[in-house]
Amino acid sequence: MNELGKIHQLLIPMFGHTMTFNLETIIMTWIAIGLLTTFGIFASRKRSMLPGPIQVVGELLVSQLYQLTEDAIDKEGAKKYGPLVCSLFMFLVICNSLGIIPPLAEPTKDLNTPLAFGIMGAVIANYAGIRAKGIKKYLGEYFQPFFIMFPLNVIDQIAKVVSISFRLFGNIMGGSIIILVVSHLTFSVVLPPFLNVFFGLFVGTIQAFVFTMLTIVYISLQVK
Repeated sequence: MNELGKIHQLLIPMFGHTMTFNLETIIMTWIAIGLLTTFGIFASRKRSMLPGPIQVVGELLVSQLYQLTEDAIDKEGAKKYGPLVCSLFMFLVICNSLGIIPPLAEPTKDLNTPLAFGIMGAVIANYAGIRAKGIKKYLGEYFQPFFIMFPLNVIDQIAKVVSISFRLFGNIMGGSIIILVVSHLTFSVVLPPFLNVFFGLFVGTIQAFVFTMLTIVYISLQVK
């Protein structure tokens, strides 16, 4: 069980303090970025009316995610936030699935990763709300339906970030713990390979979709 406590740290002195970074998370995140970039290049470099399998997968993902964004916001909103939604979903799918390939690991089992995405989604959603309604109307909604509701409305915004981040982190970390425990009990013979694929592909894809949909919903709530 010592694997769960192992954190490969990168220490960088800066302004009289030592900045600590999770080296494994950084490397795995860049691997995910590299894989997504490679997929994008191969899916778009030779587009044709008779698409290959990679182009088919790319077009299917993009069209479906754009449609979901349009249904949640509107056609104009899909043009603005569709690229964000597509990138977020595909990146999270890759991140959540990296653990299938030994010795790689999921960067989303480090709370900093889903929390960063949760904060990013909240910032974009609130910025979209300000652009759509204007700063005066946007801030006025924090005092609705009564003035004394302001603290609760602020807490509601913070709770959304915490909820969406911890949901993703808990599911990915929980899957890693289950795989590790079962591996020790069965000596990595019977169930671990199946569980690895199950949590990496099935659960990882579902959690990426849930996170993406919640981000779309938060943006929709702010702009409407």
